Amino acid sequence: MKMKSIILFLLLFCIPFFHFGQTSDGTKHDFLNLNKPERLEWFRDLGFGMFIHFSFDSQLGVVISHSMVGASDDYLDRFVNELPKTFNPNEFAPEEIANLAKLAGMKYIVFTTKHHSGFCMWETQTTDFNITNTPYRKDLLAEYVTATRNAGLAVGFYFSPEDFNFLHENGQQVRRRFPEPISQHVMKKYLELVELQCMELMAKYGNIDIIFFDGGEGPLQEKCKKVVWELQPDIVVTRGAIKTPEQTVLGISSEDPWESCITMGTQWAYKPTNEEYKTGSRLIEILIETRAKGGNLLLNVGPKPSGALPEEQEANLQEMAAWNFINQEAIEKVSPWILPNEEDIWFTWKPEEKTLYAFLTKIPDWRLGARKEFVIKSALISENSEVSVLGQSGELVEYQLSTDATTYFEQKETGLQISCVRAQRIYNNQKWHNPIVLKMTNVSPALQPPAVATRKATPSGREGNQLSLQGEVLKTGDAASLKVGFQYRQYAGFVEELYSDEWKETERLEVSGTGNFSIAPDIKKEGKEYQIRAFVDHPKLRVFGDIVRVRY
Repeated sequence: MKMKSIILFLLLFCIPFFHFGQTSDGTKHDFLNLNKPERLEWFRDLGFGMFIHFSFDSQLGVVISHSMVGASDDYLDRFVNELPKTFNPNEFAPEEIANLAKLAGMKYIVFTTKHHSGFCMWETQTTDFNITNTPYRKDLLAEYVTATRNAGLAVGFYFSPEDFNFLHENGQQVRRRFPEPISQHVMKKYLELVELQCMELMAKYGNIDIIFFDGGEGPLQEKCKKVVWELQPDIVVTRGAIKTPEQTVLGISSEDPWESCITMGTQWAYKPTNEEYKTGSRLIEILIETRAKGGNLLLNVGPKPSGALPEEQEANLQEMAAWNFINQEAIEKVSPWILPNEEDIWFTWKPEEKTLYAFLTKIPDWRLGARKEFVIKSALISENSEVSVLGQSGELVEYQLSTDATTYFEQKETGLQISCVRAQRIYNNQKWHNPIVLKMTNVSPALQPPAVATRKATPSGREGNQLSLQGEVLKTGDAASLKVGFQYRQYAGFVEELYSDEWKETERLEVSGTGNFSIAPDIKKEGKEYQIRAFVDHPKLRVFGDIVRVRY
């Protein structure tokens, strides 16, 4: 109780403007989801953030925290008592990380204050299992907060209500799922621990913009949300209050704010060997898709034990920085268009300005000075419209005096015809394999797209040995008739999904209105897991439903 009194003292005298159990207007609320609508819109406009997974077990290069589950008593004792003695991230440079994040177009950073292991990266009164009891000795979290704030970025915390060290100290098996509930006596202590830690985090570092709760669904997480919303009513709770798909993006656009958290490789924390990194181009494509569907991308880095970023991660961020410097206006403060993409052309939209951005993806061999033509079927221009390539003047190509760099456009019955040149020299060897972005002003929708939903697949056939794919046409749009079908692929795995882009396609059925439809493709029953998405073909373009998984 003495510890709790100390923290309460800090709260009362350091942040007296907080209103316990009330919003600023004095209205009482429950604590299911107290994210303020205006703060969610602020968060959505941020669009792109950096996730930092860092803790003392980066010294081993193993999965962060989870190696404690199923470990022997000897391993756990050495993990908790010995490993912190050699943790000294004296090359941690939060100013450099924040500046690189800013160049890459990121507007916020979320740092792991405490992962599931229970190791705290700040100076805490709640446990000795923290950064100040290592050779580093300093409050690393405070350094992160100061540097991020000084860079003009929003400050975010990751916090795990689950605490493996607490379980270990209290004679509980280290695990995330319990067949029997934890005893009332232990749970009371557990709840008090996370309450005090959240109180500290909200009291010691000024206004915190964002917090990401990972795990502890139920009493532990609800306790944490209650504390942070009481103490900092303007904070945005992401995981725990909005959709936060992990290692994937939503299959369809969403009107509600959401955030996808993605690793550059296969692991959240530092993995010194056997790592497979995504290319900078793939990360840019993921960012584009996320923004086109109305979400935020939280892209992860995992510093080395020294605190420095691995070279591969830094290089990816620098490639994204080069692309962002050219195209940032197409990513910042944008909304989804009437559909996220037309095949490999993706869209973002600024409705107040009637400005549409088209990302021309998957053209790795577009040489400097070459002209290409595109048709955009969902956009209608006006007599005051202009079409340009972001970053380019449209006046010349270096060393190519006879090359016409002008962007030409014309509205035809088949769609908006655009002819443009890659006219800006980005790399010394004149190659640039990342998406080019078209900016179109005074644009309106050229059609009303249909909408389709992917429903749960069911067994069919006499012996239940066939898979019946189910879908539903929700809206027909402005088409008199449509064709529907499905795409499917074997599920590549939790981390590997974003590397996979090969879909197989079923036959198509013609439909004339809304309603359900089903198709049973020839898929062998082998106990495999598949991803499935329905599609509907408008006379001019294709629209997809969300992706669902089924084991068959």
